[in-house]
Amino acid sequence: MTAKEKLPRSIPGGNAPKFNARESWRIFGIMAEFVEATERLNAIRPAVSIFGSARTPPDHMYYMLTERIARQLSDAGFSVISGGGPGIMEAANKGAYFGKSPSIGLNIQLPMEQGANPYQDISQTFRHFFARKFMFVKLAAAYVVMPGGFGTLDEMFEALTLIQTKKSRKFPVILVHGAFWNGLIDWVRDRLVAERMINPEDLDLIQIIDEPEQVVEAIFRHYETRGFLPLPEEHELLLNL
Repeated sequence: MTAKEKLPRSIPGGNAPKFNARESWRIFGIMAEFVEATERLNAIRPAVSIFGSARTPPDHMYYMLTERIARQLSDAGFSVISGGGPGIMEAANKGAYFGKSPSIGLNIQLPMEQGANPYQDISQTFRHFFARKFMFVKLAAAYVVMPGGFGTLDEMFEALTLIQTKKSRKFPVILVHGAFWNGLIDWVRDRLVAERMINPEDLDLIQIIDEPEQVVEAIFRHYETRGFLPLPEEHELLLNL
């Protein structure tokens, strides 16, 4: 079989499956989701996105630590963004809700419905994960990553990848509670760096911090010479995420 014979045969337009038209129109729904979220949320900056497990109960130390961090960020002038659900997301919104700045929930429609927590000044619901993740990055002056599972790791590593590849501006990515994260960082160093999957300086994109006050200080320190809003060249990066 030649290379030419291996190429898929084109389907004449008249014989295209009926669902293709529906898929094409779905693009307009995706566009509308981006436009609505951008217009509604663009004025909330500066903002910090907080991530963590949806399974963490209110009496857990991670929940209480998140609430303290969010309250301090809110009182320092940052809008606080979470995924809008339970657990760490609720703790982040709760801390901000009783603070001085807006509490934002970027909720997601799921087959097993995720209920929005009650501590949101602004609640924006998404149908598509990728649109929601885009807004987390677009709006955030920093990522604060609490202990969590696959979803938390996904959001953290996507941010690191965007910064590493210069598709996003550089912003603080702060992992809170070293006892939880140190094993992962050791693995990154011992495997990814040692086997040249990433550069040693890529580890500098990550900070591990334990105390709420130090989280706020680290974010202010990063921006002390330039302000929180994206610079013109950084704004161009955000347009091309």
